[in-house]
Amino acid sequence: MTMPNFLVIGAPKAGTSALYSYLQQHPQIFMSAVKEPHFFSFENEEIKAKGPGDIERLAGTVTRLEDYQKLFESVSDEIAIGEASTTYLSSDKAAGRIKYHLPQVKLIAILRNPVDAAYASFLHLRRDGDEPINDFALALQQEEERIAKKWEGIWNYKNRGFYYQQVKRYFDIFNREQIRIYRYEDFKSEPAKILQDIFAFLEVDQSFTPDMSEKYNVSAMPKNQALNRLLVKPNPFKSTINLILPQDFRSQIATKIKSWNLSQYQKPQMSPEIRQQLTWGYREDILQLQDLIEQDLSSWLELPEASLKKAS
Repeated sequence: MTMPNFLVIGAPKAGTSALYSYLQQHPQIFMSAVKEPHFFSFENEEIKAKGPGDIERLAGTVTRLEDYQKLFESVSDEIAIGEASTTYLSSDKAAGRIKYHLPQVKLIAILRNPVDAAYASFLHLRRDGDEPINDFALALQQEEERIAKKWEGIWNYKNRGFYYQQVKRYFDIFNREQIRIYRYEDFKSEPAKILQDIFAFLEVDQSFTPDMSEKYNVSAMPKNQALNRLLVKPNPFKSTINLILPQDFRSQIATKIKSWNLSQYQKPQMSPEIRQQLTWGYREDILQLQDLIEQDLSSWLELPEASLKKAS
């Protein structure tokens, strides 16, 4: 049975939806129709996530090997075969399972400033109407309680941003030549350059240029919350459309409507005090990560002028 030869392992809220789309457009790359099967995070396990909306978010999760292999049944002559599940980076089991099933696999991760990633996760859940707390600072105070209640990983706003040990798990059991780590800010500012490097890594045609005009999985509050909930939550209308329209077509339409509903909206800003608090909390982890991946992450430690004034 066909299995993937590369995986996008995260990080969450760091451009993986866009990357998945760009890779999917390449004629020599096959991406599973289910964007996030999460197989290596939940192999042979029962999904027990209990937070608001968790069941819907993990609806595409595949837990059995035979079902996972079916995702790649339609592979023809593509050179690179992959999928993108953002839970693989933070999962404490995924790396070992990947090594067991796919010892020669190539691994790709995009890492975002953990402070921004945490806030983006908060806005994502606010956008979808699942986060009942509208104050980020108060939501952070609920994190440990939510973890204890087995809420899904996206609710771990702060804890999920400690990347050092997460990345080290992969570096400990895979050759470095099998892993590519990119900074989110580089992917955002120079996507074509990053894609060319990824194409070279996957040994496919580097001259291919995907359509990068669409924005994906934007973390902002929608202009029309009712319309957004209609698109992202289970409901009779959505179920009927799913029966009538092909998956690829309805996915494209839904993406365009969601992008329109979020366009021209001013994203709420994080308070300087919370940014300072989180940045200081991540400092040691960022410095360790910087040494591990041998990339400059000093910009992640920079604080806005307002924070520095208050600190002094």
